[in-house]
Amino acid sequence: MKQQSKTQAENPQDALFPAAENKPRAAVLLPLPVEKSYDYLVPDGMTLKSGDFVEVPFGPRRVTGIVQTVAPQDGDAPPAFKMKNVLRKIETAPPLTGAMLKFLDWVAQYTLSPPGLVLKMALSAPEALTPEQPEILYKKPQQTPQKKLTEKRKKILDILEGGAALSAAELAEKAGCGAGVIRAMLQQNMLEAVEKMPVFPCENPLYHGAELSEEQRRAADELLQHGGTDKHSVTLLDGVTGAGKTEVYFEEIAAALESDEGAQVLVLLPEIALTAQFTERFTERFGQKPALWHSVAGQAQRRKIWRGIAEGKTRVVVGARSALFLPFRNLSLIVLDEEHDASYKQEEGGPVYHARDMAIVRGKMENCPVILVSATPSLETVVNVQNGKYNAVRLSSRYAAAALPEIEMIDMRRNPPPERASFISTPLRRALADTLAAGEQALLFLNRRGYAPLTLCRTCGHRMQCPSCTAWLVKHRKFDRLQCHHCGYGCRLPQHCPECEDEDSMAFCGPGVERLEEEVQHFLPEARTLVLSSDVLGSEAALSDAMQKIHAHEADVIIGTQLVAKGHHFPLLTCVGVVDADLGLEGGDLRAAERSYQLLHQVAGRAGRAEHAGRVYLQSFQPENPVMRALAEGGRDAFFAAEIEARARSKMPPFGRLAALVLSAKNETVLEETCRALLRAAPRYDDTAILGPAPAPLAIIRGRHRRRFLIKAPKNTDLQKLLRLWLATVKIPSAIQLKIDIDPYSFL
Repeated sequence: MKQQSKTQAENPQDALFPAAENKPRAAVLLPLPVEKSYDYLVPDGMTLKSGDFVEVPFGPRRVTGIVQTVAPQDGDAPPAFKMKNVLRKIETAPPLTGAMLKFLDWVAQYTLSPPGLVLKMALSAPEALTPEQPEILYKKPQQTPQKKLTEKRKKILDILEGGAALSAAELAEKAGCGAGVIRAMLQQNMLEAVEKMPVFPCENPLYHGAELSEEQRRAADELLQHGGTDKHSVTLLDGVTGAGKTEVYFEEIAAALESDEGAQVLVLLPEIALTAQFTERFTERFGQKPALWHSVAGQAQRRKIWRGIAEGKTRVVVGARSALFLPFRNLSLIVLDEEHDASYKQEEGGPVYHARDMAIVRGKMENCPVILVSATPSLETVVNVQNGKYNAVRLSSRYAAAALPEIEMIDMRRNPPPERASFISTPLRRALADTLAAGEQALLFLNRRGYAPLTLCRTCGHRMQCPSCTAWLVKHRKFDRLQCHHCGYGCRLPQHCPECEDEDSMAFCGPGVERLEEEVQHFLPEARTLVLSSDVLGSEAALSDAMQKIHAHEADVIIGTQLVAKGHHFPLLTCVGVVDADLGLEGGDLRAAERSYQLLHQVAGRAGRAEHAGRVYLQSFQPENPVMRALAEGGRDAFFAAEIEARARSKMPPFGRLAALVLSAKNETVLEETCRALLRAAPRYDDTAILGPAPAPLAIIRGRHRRRFLIKAPKNTDLQKLLRLWLATVKIPSAIQLKIDIDPYSFL
């Protein structure tokens, strides 16, 4: 007894917590900007495993996290008396799979992002951790008590005649009464309440098949051979615009769903604008709408989709890049449509990643095939096909009798617009008039929103600039305002010049899509015009309505930005005019030529997709540019070969590696000091170049000054390790925001 008392006196915490040291520890990752998981004690009677959702104390808060590992106490762990218990296991939440946990960890390691922020992308609908409650519906009982009925009660029973069952809200709205009437009828047994279990979107899609051309059938068979089941592979479905690539990969979706009754499929699209037409085609083939996941979806929709995916009940999801982080139970196929599109790069608001690359990684971890679809594949994908890393399936002709459009180059040096302050050349004006006379539709493309990109004073030359960004304010006719497209700042057009105070001296320079509409209405007053751009169409419903108007031929001339450049099928659209084909060649971007070719090729592909022949007119001040020549001559593969050779010579991606560090701060002095400290600590390798710090092309955004380092290294370089070691040597002040971009795609 004396010995025991002595031990207790020497180790007072052991006496107070005699059993705690034997409790297992759970490493819990929280959806917060944290770099590591936190250890918690597992209470007696609670069983946890990797992937389980738990609620834990974190400071004064209760936070939901994910169990990464569960292990007994070891020597490196903190003493038990310093640890907190897991508060509860969220039994109602399906755990994340091992493949999903591995994927999240890989993304964090590759992008050098805090693992907690990557987890936050996967927990994008936290309310879905609690299952939806059954909906209460009301119906007419078999025997209604014989009571005198008021007019409202009689109307309610008439509505429910024939076995109908409605919610209280629906019933009250149809009957024009309050919920109190329904409650009173229920209490008097004049109504019967029944439970309706929630139905998840796309639970039971059944493929109805399609009439494929001989080339489409061959391509579908090749896809099936490359993909198979329970096997990872990457295949490029490379087909000209209008070849029917969607119907081909629908065959692969059907095969994946039929291979396993629990199989799930993810289809990624670059723009929400493409979902309406895709949904219509999918529903026609599979009898159900796919689940749609994107930023515009409401919370109720996101909750239902997330839960349906986690439970394995939702079979097909169509979404934007964030859909990659949904908790699939049995992901059996990933399709990335328009795989070349720059919209797949996530650059703001969290970890910086490219959805194409992450989709391939997730496919590998889920052991499922990945299909990349494009008429103008990215150079990275083309090189991977050439090196044998990816398979390729080719569609060389358009579906049915449709022919590829003829492309005509309009040299603007020889064919200037007929009037001052106009932007559409005479040949293009004639083509538009001929198209309308034939009862067909035309598209004018200009990748510039608003009315005019620059407003200046005719007297002193003052340019209207955003007060918070190094960017000109864009005139928008619809809102009658000047707006910044980077921070959202807006103001009315001043009546006096802010510099010289001259009155009514402000002039609008250059065209936007709204100005093109004004010009078309001037020389084709009978034309029905429709502008398609993201600021004019502020919602999915507005976009869907605009697409219906085009299909119903309620518009003759569509004037749009890149919103209309890809994926759309307008049967009566035969004429496409690109107003400023040179626009994307500016800026000296590594991928400027590649992106310009892809965008203009996609725009041209909107013409003549049905039985009417298509014509494309490219207005250019440099028709001799390799991009313009390739478009006019149909030399896609030769253009890609030249671009690949140039990249290989300069050891630029995909033959070398790039990473960018972008630092920003309100205080320019603090920013400069931090950049100098980073430069002094920069690693020195013979084969690695660190360029900068230099002001970013947009040197100020939202009042924050921006500086950029660019790291260029050989392809086999472990850039992540290099950056970790480098950044560990310099303390970044809290006032500095640091963005790490592995494999940058834009250089703003």
